[in-house]
Amino acid sequence: MFDTVLIANRGEIALRVQRTCRAMGLRTAAVYTTDERDAAVVHGADRAVCIGPPGTRSYLDIPALIEAAKAAEADAIHPGYGLLSEVPDFAEVCAANGITFIGPSPAVMDKLGDKAATRTLFGDLGAPLLPGSPRALESAFEAKAVADAIGYPVMIKAAAGGGGRGIQIVRTADDLVQAFQETHSRARTLFNDGRVYVERYVEGARHIEVQVLCDRHGNGVSLGERDCSVQRRHQKLIEETPAPGLDRATAEAMGASAVELALAVGYEGVGTFEFIVDSANEFHFIEVNCRLQVEHPVTEMTTGIDLVREQVLAAAGEPLSLSGDQASGSGVSIECRVNAEDPERGFVPTPGELRVFQPPGGPFVRVDSHCYTGYTVPPSYDSLLAKTVVWGPDREQALQRLDTALAEFAVEGPGVRTTVPLLRRVIADPRFRAGRHTTSLIGDVIDGLDL
Repeated sequence: MFDTVLIANRGEIALRVQRTCRAMGLRTAAVYTTDERDAAVVHGADRAVCIGPPGTRSYLDIPALIEAAKAAEADAIHPGYGLLSEVPDFAEVCAANGITFIGPSPAVMDKLGDKAATRTLFGDLGAPLLPGSPRALESAFEAKAVADAIGYPVMIKAAAGGGGRGIQIVRTADDLVQAFQETHSRARTLFNDGRVYVERYVEGARHIEVQVLCDRHGNGVSLGERDCSVQRRHQKLIEETPAPGLDRATAEAMGASAVELALAVGYEGVGTFEFIVDSANEFHFIEVNCRLQVEHPVTEMTTGIDLVREQVLAAAGEPLSLSGDQASGSGVSIECRVNAEDPERGFVPTPGELRVFQPPGGPFVRVDSHCYTGYTVPPSYDSLLAKTVVWGPDREQALQRLDTALAEFAVEGPGVRTTVPLLRRVIADPRFRAGRHTTSLIGDVIDGLDL
C-alpha cells in the first residue's frame, strides 16, 4: 500500500479524494495555484505545494506536478476527474519517476482515449454501435459522405473529447461543412487534437452509463447503471441510479457488455462505459471514461462501496474483493450538480464572492463541495459549486428528499446565480417524475419558461 498520495486536482473532487485517503490511513499532498491558497483541500493536507499562477494551465503542468509529488515524497498520484485524469502521457511520466498513477495503464488510456478508434476496436469485439465513421475524418468532404450515407441528424464529435465538449448536432447537409470546421477548430483548442468523427444522432434517446470496477488479475464487476439524460450542451446536470423506466434485462445486458469490453482491453480500476438507449430499448455503445465520474456518489449511495478506495486498492495491485451479488445496490439515489451559472442567459458562468453558502442536510442527504461562506468562485475554473445527492428506498421518496434539499440550499453573492431553480423545475416536470425523460428535457423545460 502507498504512504502518501498526491491529489493532482482541485475543488470538490480533490477534497473528496483526500477524505477517503485519510480514512485509509494514507498521507495526502495537495497542489494549489496562487489564487487558491485557502482551498479546503490545502488545509486538510499533510503537505501542500504551490504549482503556479491561477488557471487550469497550472493543473495541466506535468513537470510541476511531478516536482510537487517529489517534494511531498508521494508514491502515488490520484488525478481526480478532468484535467490530466485521462492523459496517458501523464501516467507514463508518473511511472518513469517511480510514482503510481491511480487509474488505468497508459496503454489502455491511449487505446480508449481516441473515441473514434475505440468505436472501431469495440465494434470488432461485438459491441452494439451507432452507425458512423470507422475512424477520425480528414475533411468536411469525408464527413459529408459519411453523414449522407447514414442519414441525418448526425453528431460531429471530437475524437479526443470529454465532458460533453466538442460535440455538434447537424440536422441537414447544408449545415455540415460549417459544423465540421467549427468542431475541428474547437477540438484543436480544447484538446490540442482537431480530429473528429461522425455518428448518427438519436432523437429522444436516453444516456445511460455503466460503472465498472476491474483489477489487474482479470476480474471485473458492474456496479450498476446511471441515467445521465438530463443535460445542457451535452453536459450532465442530474444523474440517478437505477435508471428509471429501464427494464432490468436491458440494464443487465449493458452491464455484462461493459464488463466484457473492459476485460477484453485489460482495464484496471474504476471506469465508465457510456451507452445510448433508443425508443425501441436497444442500447448502443458510445465511449469510455477512463476515470472517476462526477456522478460517482449515486453509485456509492446505493451500493455502500467507496469507489475512490477501490481505485486506490486496484492501483496497489489488490485483487477485487467484490462479487456481482455484493455490487448490486438497493434503493434509489439522485444527484444534482449545483453550478454557478445563469440558465436564463444561456448558462453563462457567474463567478463572485459567496456571502452566503448554506448547503442542505438531513437523513440520507450528501453534499460534496469545496465552497464555504466567504469563498470567492473564481472565473478561471469549472463553475461547479456542489453536488447534492440523496438516497431513498424508492424513487418517490428520493425525489421528495431531493426537492427538500434543493429548497434548503442557500447560495447568495453579488452577481452569483445558480442552477438550483432550474433543477427544481426539472425534477417537478411530469416527464421526469414518470421516468420518461430523454436528453431533450432541459431544452424543453427552458423553452417552456417565460425568460
